[in-house]
Amino acid sequence: MAKKVGFLALGCKVNQYEADAYAAMFKEAGFETASFDDVCDIYVINTCSVTNLGDRKSRQMIRRAKQKNPKAIVVATGCYAQVGYSEVSKMDEVDLCLGTSLRSQIVTLTKKVMDGEDINAYVDIMKVRQFEELECESITERTRANIKIQDGCDNFCSYCIVPYARGPVRSRGLESILKEARRIAALGFKEVVLTGISVASYGKDTKECTLIDVIEKVCEIEGIERVRLSSIDPVAFTDEFIERISALSKVCDHFHISLQSGSNAVLKNMNRKYTTEEYLDMLNRIRLKMPHVGITTDIIEGFPLETEENFLETKAFAQKARFSKIHVFPYSERKGTAAANMPQHPMPLREKRAKELGLIADNLKAEFEKSFVGKTLEVLFEQTKGNFTDGLTKNYLRIFVDKNEELHDKCAMVKVTHYDNNRLYGTVVD
Repeated sequence: MAKKVGFLALGCKVNQYEADAYAAMFKEAGFETASFDDVCDIYVINTCSVTNLGDRKSRQMIRRAKQKNPKAIVVATGCYAQVGYSEVSKMDEVDLCLGTSLRSQIVTLTKKVMDGEDINAYVDIMKVRQFEELECESITERTRANIKIQDGCDNFCSYCIVPYARGPVRSRGLESILKEARRIAALGFKEVVLTGISVASYGKDTKECTLIDVIEKVCEIEGIERVRLSSIDPVAFTDEFIERISALSKVCDHFHISLQSGSNAVLKNMNRKYTTEEYLDMLNRIRLKMPHVGITTDIIEGFPLETEENFLETKAFAQKARFSKIHVFPYSERKGTAAANMPQHPMPLREKRAKELGLIADNLKAEFEKSFVGKTLEVLFEQTKGNFTDGLTKNYLRIFVDKNEELHDKCAMVKVTHYDNNRLYGTVVD
C-alpha cells in the first residue's frame, strides 16, 4: 500500500510553488499525496523565516504533524530549516532537515530516512551558484499557475533574513521556463504568475537574458491568456522595461511593487536602494503607459528609529501614490538582521501606526475600485460561493456576478455595475 504524504507551505508564493513541486515528485515516485490535515505517513513542511513569528509558526506545524502521527516521518524544508538548521535539525519531531538546497533530492533522501539512515543535508546556501530545477504542475489552483524563474537575493535589506536563507541570485534558464510554461498551457491554465525571491534580479547572474525578455517569450505561448508578475522591486521599472511591458496585451496591468516606507530616512535605515521621489516618478511613468494599472505594495510600520514625522511622511506618501491596495505590517524584528540590533519601538506603538495607515489603505482601495464602476473589464472567473461567481481582472480587481458555474476557469467581459459593501458587482457582456 502506497505511503501517504501531506504537504504544508508557510509564507510566500515561492514556498507554495516548491511544496507543489514536492507533491508532484512524491506522486511520481509512487506515493499517495494528501492534505496536511490527514493522518499521513510522511509530512513535508516548507517553513518560513521572514519574521520570528514565521519561525514559531514553523515549529508549531512541525510539532502538530508529529502529534497527528507519532510514527510519521517529518521533513522540514525551506527558509527556517536553512537559517535555523542547527536548531531545526535537533528538534525531536524532525526526521529530515533539508533547508533551501538539495530539494530535487527530497524523495531520495526521505526514502533513506525511512530505511533508518541518519542524513545530514546541510549545505551552505551562500556558496550555491546554480538554480535548482523543481518542475511543478501547480496542483493547488486551477485558474492560474506559478512559474518560479529565479531564487536568491542580493539586496540585504536591514530587516530581512531572506538573503541568508536563500543565498545569492540564481536565474533559471529561459528554455526551462518556456518548457514549463508550454506544459502549463497544455494543462489548460489561462494565467501564469512569474515568481521568485527577487524577480527584478532575474538575469543579473547569468547575463544571458533579462526579465522583460522572459516575459515577452512567455507571452508568445499559445493558450496562455495572461501573464502576471509576483512582487517586484522598483529597480526593475526602467524606461525600456515600461515601454516593452506596456506593449504586451497578455501582461496584467497590476504590479506589486515593494515600498516598505514613505520616508526617505526610514528607507535609508532599511537599506532600500531608492528614494520616495524616485518611486513616485516610477509610478507616474508606469501610469502614463498603463492608465488602468493597479499598484499594490507592502509597508512596514514602527520600524526602528522611525519618528512621528517619518510616520506622517509615510501616510502622506501613501495617499500621493494612490495605491490600489497596501499590505500594512507592524515591524517584527528578525534575529540575525541588522535592524534587530537597532533601538526598537514598543509593539503597541508599531500596531497603532499600522492601524492608522491601514485606515488610509482601506480608503485608497475603495477609491480605486469605485473608479471602475461603469467600465467593462475582462474577468478570469475562479469560484462560486453562495449566489455569486467571482474572479479577477488583469489589474487585480475582484468582480462578482450572478451565480454561473459555467464561467469557472474562463475569461469573460464584464460591465461593472455597482460597488456595495466593499465589493464590485457586474454583469457578463455577451
